[in-house]
Amino acid sequence: MKIKDVISKILDYHPHFPDSYDGCDAYKCGNPEAECTGVVTAMVPTINVIRKAIALNVNLIVVHEPAFYTSEDRGGWFEDYPNAVYEEKRKLLDDHGIVIWRDHDHMHAHQPDAIFTGVLKYMGWEENSHVDLDTGLFAHFIIDTDPMKVKEVAKELIEKIGLNGVRIVGDPEAVVRKIALVGHLFPNEYHKKDGRTGEYSVSIIETLEKDVDLIIPGEVIDWTVLSYIRDAKQLGKNKAAICIGHFNWEELGMKYMRDWLSGLLENQLEVTYVPSEDMYDFIVKGGE
Repeated sequence: MKIKDVISKILDYHPHFPDSYDGCDAYKCGNPEAECTGVVTAMVPTINVIRKAIALNVNLIVVHEPAFYTSEDRGGWFEDYPNAVYEEKRKLLDDHGIVIWRDHDHMHAHQPDAIFTGVLKYMGWEENSHVDLDTGLFAHFIIDTDPMKVKEVAKELIEKIGLNGVRIVGDPEAVVRKIALVGHLFPNEYHKKDGRTGEYSVSIIETLEKDVDLIIPGEVIDWTVLSYIRDAKQLGKNKAAICIGHFNWEELGMKYMRDWLSGLLENQLEVTYVPSEDMYDFIVKGGE
């Protein structure tokens, strides 16, 4: 089976996009005509992920996020200054005939969302969650849980995702009964179904004011909902956020991709999930 045939199966599995689609889901390097020797799924094609693929004799890495450090993600380095890290990374890929293909927009267009289905599954939240679709830019995933402390949720995230630590805004001892996975806390404008518009991260305050105790966002800014949570804590209110970083937030979605892609390929090729690993290290107050 050629690499392009594997990608065709993935695209057939996802919702159909118009032929005019010109987004980030595309080949980033390598020869799609090559015979596929196996597949690695990973959130990001880090150097360690690539080395693991080489050790497995795999020549296709399917990723969710950019390979080469730009938002536009055109599959190379196009700035007018040299980038030695890019050059070494690209050489490593080219020397071993590795293809990178990105599956981002199609994953999020899937119903249900193919990334967060995996997050809920591998966090053990699949059976006690529902989707709140009337939230503008991002469909919030609401999880009802038995009473547990914020720090206990944090420890579960660390264990199940493989994190080096987390950042918490709010009281780690506060008791949580309802959690929301919410989108990136950018100052984006959003549009609700009822026609209202506003700032997306500010709209999350409404979610917290209703009945959610804890949010787990993607990218974060400090001056909107996180500042609200800090003040809520200082007023003795039970509101908190656990900030784990964008890639960590979606990591388990690529573990889930291993599951469904193995089925699509009818086990004709080995599919291996390789964690991208937490990019953050932590030095805590009083630590060495």
